[in-house]
Amino acid sequence: MNRKISILIVIVLYSCNLFAQDAKEIIKKADEKWQGMSNYMEMKMTIVRPEYKREITFKSWSKDRDYSITLITSPAREKGQSFLKRKNDMWTWNPNISRYIKLPTAMMSQGWMGSDFTNDDVLKESSVVTDYTHKLIGSEILDGIDCYIIEMTPTEEAAIVWEKVKKWISKDAYDQLKSEYYDEDDELVKSDRGYDIKIMDDRTIPTRIEILPADKPGNKTIVNILKIKYNIKVKDSFFSQQNMKRLK
Repeated sequence: MNRKISILIVIVLYSCNLFAQDAKEIIKKADEKWQGMSNYMEMKMTIVRPEYKREITFKSWSKDRDYSITLITSPAREKGQSFLKRKNDMWTWNPNISRYIKLPTAMMSQGWMGSDFTNDDVLKESSVVTDYTHKLIGSEILDGIDCYIIEMTPTEEAAIVWEKVKKWISKDAYDQLKSEYYDEDDELVKSDRGYDIKIMDDRTIPTRIEILPADKPGNKTIVNILKIKYNIKVKDSFFSQQNMKRLK
C-alpha cells in the first residue's frame, strides 16, 4: 500500500512539474513570437472616453528586454516626446521643456499618455517569462480559436503591481488573444483582447489590441499596429539619452 501511494505521489508531482513547464514554455513561445529578438513598430493609439476621443501615433524600437525607445510622432503638441529604457534605467524626454525626466519603477503601472496602456506596456520593464510563475489552468474557444488559459503570479523578487494575470494563448499559433489583470483583492482591474490577425513581416500576429478598464464603463484604448519589422540590426548604443532627442 505504501509503495502504491509513493508511486502515486511521484506521478502527481511529475504531472504538476510537467504542466508548470508546459505553461512557461507556452508563454515563452508567445512572447518570443510577439517580441522577436528585436523589433521596430509603428502604431496608432486611440483613447476613447465618454466625453472625447483622441489619437496618438508613435514609433518604437526594442532589443531583448533590456532596451527600448519610443517616439511620439503625433499630435503636434506631443510630437518629439520620447521614452527610453536602458537596462534598469527609464527616462522620458520632453522637447517642450527641454528636459529629461527619470521614471521610477512605481510609475510603470500608470497609464501612458492618459491611456489605458501602461508605461510598462511601452517600456517593457517586466517580463511575462521571468517575472512570473505559470500554471496551465484550462482551455477555451475564443472567437473560434482554441486557446490555452494560463494563470501567472509574480515571483517574490518581481516589482509588479498585478497580483495575478490570466492569458489566453492560441494553441495553433501561440498568439496572445486575451489577458486579464487582477489586484491583491482578486478583483479584475483591466483586460485586453487581440484582434485582426494578419501577416506582419515574417509572422502572423494580432494587429489590433483593445484595452478595457473593468471599473470605467465607456473607457477603452485601441492600439493598431501599422508596421512592424522583426529581428532588426540595432546596437545597444542606439538606446541612449542623446538619441532620444535625435529620433525622427
